[in-house]
Amino acid sequence: MDNIINSLKKVKCVKDIVLAISKGVENEDFVKYAKFNNIKYIRGDEIDVLSRLIKCGKKTSASDILRITSESPFPYVEKIQKLWKYHCKNENDATFLDEIIDGCSFEIISLNSLIKSHKKGTKKHKSEFCTLYIRENIKQFKVKIFKPDKNLIRKDLRLTVDYPEDLIVCREVYKFVKKNKKSKLLDKIKFLDKRNDL
Repeated sequence: MDNIINSLKKVKCVKDIVLAISKGVENEDFVKYAKFNNIKYIRGDEIDVLSRLIKCGKKTSASDILRITSESPFPYVEKIQKLWKYHCKNENDATFLDEIIDGCSFEIISLNSLIKSHKKGTKKHKSEFCTLYIRENIKQFKVKIFKPDKNLIRKDLRLTVDYPEDLIVCREVYKFVKKNKKSKLLDKIKFLDKRNDL
C-alpha cells in the first residue's frame, strides 16, 4: 500500500487519495492504516465496489476518479499525467490504459459516468468490474482506450497480488526498487527479465 500511496503523491494531477474500504472486521487494518497515515477513506458495501467508488468521489467533491486497485502495488504512474490531460482536453467520460502488464493499468472515469453506470447497470456491473457497464455500452459514453508502448505489453509478467506466489514476486521487485531507487516500470521489467526464478 505504501508504494501505491507514495507513487500517487508524486503525480501532479492527483488532488486527493481516498481508500474505498469494504465493511467487515477483516478490513479494519485498512482503516487503521488510513488513520495512521492521515489518508481519507470511506466504508462501503463489500460486493458493490462501484458504490464505494462513487462515495469516494462525493467525499472529495471530485469531478473524476483515478482508479487503482490495492492489489496492484506498481501502477504505471509515469503515464497518469499525460492521460489526465487528454481526458480533460477531450472531455472524456472515461480514459483507460489497457493491455499493459497485469497490475499496472489504471482508469480515469468521470463521477457522473460512474453514477450513470450504477443506475443503469446490473449486479455484475457493480462488482469489482466497476467500469464494465461503460465498456459494454461504449456508445453511451465518450471513451478513449490507450495501449502502452509494445515493450510494456507483456502477457508473461504479473505485478499484481492475487496469489501467494504473486506476493513473493512483488516483494522482490519492491526490494529492487527501494535498493536501487529505480521506480520506472521499464526498470522493473528489466529486473524481472534477469530473474528467471521469479
